Amino acid sequence: MDVEECRRRFAAADHAYLATADAAGTPHVVPVTYAVDGDAVVHVVDAKPKRTTNLRRLRNIAANPRVCFLVDRYDDDWARLWWVRADAVARVVESGPELDHAVRLLQARYARYLTDVPAGPVLWAEVTRWTGWSAESPG
Repeated sequence: MDVEECRRRFAAADHAYLATADAAGTPHVVPVTYAVDGDAVVHVVDAKPKRTTNLRRLRNIAANPRVCFLVDRYDDDWARLWWVRADAVARVVESGPELDHAVRLLQARYARYLTDVPAGPVLWAEVTRWTGWSAESPG
């Protein structure tokens, strides 16, 4: 799958899985909402219930900024399977114009964020590599 097709499928998916790792390399994967801004993927910590605001994904990024987002399509018809991965370098944005811009991007994708405006912080990830696979065109 070429880079443009990867970007197209990634941007159209309704959610992604975010993989982070701590300084020792211990992985952590969570489903996330996100938006795409060119070759950046943004994710905001929203108001959904969480056990703590000291989120492991944010601590992991502070220790190891390399992250990966994955979107996919599963189907019982395996000829329709595909996945796209965005490898990126992330940073946490606590305030300012980037946070505001990311929230606006997310509000454009998810109606819930229009009424439950997320306060952040934002994970801003610059994609360094797009990869993907499709059963329709393996390789």
